[in-house]
Amino acid sequence: MSKNPIEKLAGFAVVTGASSGIGLELAKLAARDRCDLLLVADEGMDKAEAEARAAGAASVETLEADLATESGLDALEAAIGTRAVDALFANAGEGYGGAFLECEWDHIARVIDTNIKGTVSLIHRLGRKMRARGSGRILVTGSIAGAIPGPFNLTYNSTKAFIDDFCVGLAEEWKDSEVVISCLLPGAADTRFFERAGMEDTRLAESAKVPLVGAEPADVAKGGYEALLKGETQDVHGFMNKLQHVFAGVLPSEVLAKMHSHLARSPS
Repeated sequence: MSKNPIEKLAGFAVVTGASSGIGLELAKLAARDRCDLLLVADEGMDKAEAEARAAGAASVETLEADLATESGLDALEAAIGTRAVDALFANAGEGYGGAFLECEWDHIARVIDTNIKGTVSLIHRLGRKMRARGSGRILVTGSIAGAIPGPFNLTYNSTKAFIDDFCVGLAEEWKDSEVVISCLLPGAADTRFFERAGMEDTRLAESAKVPLVGAEPADVAKGGYEALLKGETQDVHGFMNKLQHVFAGVLPSEVLAKMHSHLARSPS
């Protein structure tokens, strides 16, 4: 499904998880469309600001905030102020590898709070304002992992299942409005995700660097950005990921879980 296609973005755009990877690449694409940018991450914003300025942004602001917390979400809302957000790139996300019962609860809770609570709260806060004025676009970074039961990265896959479905459901609720919501579903990409999730020694991390399997963040971001401009509800990036997404809807869940276990389990 698609609606309200446009050729380029304009106005004020907010990008979360913007310090590196897919988020930074999305920020650079919006910069090339000459948007005013507010870039948000929990650390390391100097590089993102410099690259967004170099890419041509009309203006760039940065905010270091933890969007897993109410205080971080409040800080972002305060930084936006009374400005109308024309585009929200809700890209902030966390993973945490390992067997579920061996993981620390604080880490598990952080994945849930970042990927679900923070994302949904931000969409609720800004989506209401977009709907009230009758315009706005939201791109959410989901994952094809949401279609796969995820042993040894279980909380991440489960949160992405929620987010992927949430976006499609919200698109249906908004079908008669002018507000667009799109969901980007990448597979393994060559980003800092596996480092931050403690999964660098897994086959899944290795696959992110393999041509035709893994993907460059810039390519993933471009696919999602174009889907947002076209008003498409979902974009599964890459041919191999499209195949995997199709198979995930056909194969028994137990088979998918065994396959994922092989890829995500650390050998150590």
